[in-house]
Amino acid sequence: MLGAAASACASNEFTRLAMPEPITEQAERVLTLWQGSWIAAFAVGFVVWGLILWSVIFHRKRSEALPPQVRYNLPIEVLYTAVPFVIIAVLFYFTARDQNYLNEFSDDPDVRVNVVAFQWSWQFDYPQHGVSVVGIPGQDPTLVIPEGQSVRFHMTSPDVIHSFWVPAFLFKRDVIPGRPNDFEITPTKRGTFRGRCAELCGVDHSRMLFKVKVVSPAEYDKFIADQKAAGSAQ
Repeated sequence: MLGAAASACASNEFTRLAMPEPITEQAERVLTLWQGSWIAAFAVGFVVWGLILWSVIFHRKRSEALPPQVRYNLPIEVLYTAVPFVIIAVLFYFTARDQNYLNEFSDDPDVRVNVVAFQWSWQFDYPQHGVSVVGIPGQDPTLVIPEGQSVRFHMTSPDVIHSFWVPAFLFKRDVIPGRPNDFEITPTKRGTFRGRCAELCGVDHSRMLFKVKVVSPAEYDKFIADQKAAGSAQ
């Protein structure tokens, strides 16, 4: 049984092509685009390798006679000019489609989180509830979000360019001073995941770490209530 489980895990790693396991609806789309791009690349590669082998085998030197000489082959030239344009157009279409999907926003997201990236940690504000979580270097803050609900992030920076990156989101977005950025996700898997700054932002850049905890809606409500109670106690 253990061997079967290990084999299944390895197979899943193989089909993801080195990408982390996606934990949001948007990340699933990114993974599909990544897999499709690899399939297209392998298909082109197999055709090219096949043509190379075919040329080597069937057009190898058999005698000293000079092979027939031709100036051009119009159908072949049209083919190898048109096919790359078709491949590029298809890849561009799916990339643009998925990019637009990743930048879509719902009219009224379930949860709003204001992300403030600063040298050298993170602050997560929940404006709907008046709750804030602030980290310091060496003490990673935890961003808690509910499973199955839309979460919109509004990101700002008071100092330099940072980058909000959660590998399990299969997505990152820069946090630029004076230019707020937004994106929206819908988590689909519970658990605790690592996040970090992906932009070299100063001497303690490597300490700009945080955690993302995806919980049930009931656990999320409890988290908000506990944060409010802790704030009132202070």
